[in-house]
Amino acid sequence: MSDKKILVVDDEISIVNLLKLTFLRAGYDVRSALNGEDALALLQNEKIHVMFFDLNLPTINGIELCRKIKKSMPMSIVYAITGYASLFELSDCREAGFEDYFKKPVNIKTLIKAADDAFERHERWRKK
Repeated sequence: MSDKKILVVDDEISIVNLLKLTFLRAGYDVRSALNGEDALALLQNEKIHVMFFDLNLPTINGIELCRKIKKSMPMSIVYAITGYASLFELSDCREAGFEDYFKKPVNIKTLIKAADDAFERHERWRKK
């Protein structure tokens, strides 16, 4: 598997499966979680620097999850994906540390480009 890992967090298993398949076909190693607690537990055991989160998650919403991750892993690149754009303001997402914000349904090519760009950026940061 590639050393380029992506974490997908969404409480809808069909969305998780679609994103996993999409990123796997693009050559990425993909991990997933159905909620924020599981995502945080997974990140205790694995280094993952590129992540895609649904915002409307149970218990810990995507904004709070992003804040927690950025606090412990400031170099991570996290993207928001939501079908509930009216519940979450773009300014809240930026303040939490999200790199970008995508509304469902989102074009798969857009997500792959975001992942590609994130890994390029992360590689540049590591070389400095």
